[in-house]
Amino acid sequence: METFLIDVPIPSMGATVNELTVISLKAKAGDAVTKGQRIAELESDKSVFEFEAPCDGTLRAILVKAGDVLPAGTAFLQIETADAALRHLAHQAAQLTGEGKLGTSPESIGSPVSPVSRPLIWTPRATKLAQEAGLDPATLTGIEATGPGGRVSGDDVARFLATRKS
Repeated sequence: METFLIDVPIPSMGATVNELTVISLKAKAGDAVTKGQRIAELESDKSVFEFEAPCDGTLRAILVKAGDVLPAGTAFLQIETADAALRHLAHQAAQLTGEGKLGTSPESIGSPVSPVSRPLIWTPRATKLAQEAGLDPATLTGIEATGPGGRVSGDDVARFLATRKS
């Protein structure tokens, strides 16, 4: 059976959700996966959900790490599969050899995606505390984001404000 490599994208969660945070990965490169198997936990600004493998195959590369915030549609996993229904997701650098085996350019497997520019994501409480202190969350720099998924939490704002007063 002929196999090919697919790029699995971060799903789109609707018109108002443009990016998702990778909370955790439940599989590693080299693992065999089955369709429907939970392989990642993702978070939008509205919910946390389990991401399931779209097909049977072998997880060949994980292109992200926990805490990464990625735009919808960005490839975050690569799976080698024989599922012809997913041919439209075929990795562009993958080449099939004459024997029908997967062959790829060395740089296409296991290399991380280019760094994603990540603006700070603020919890509603953090935004309110910053604004009450006369600060603009959109332009504030130098604050450590330690909340879930790398978000700026209310505690982060309180610590930031305490260090400015001393």
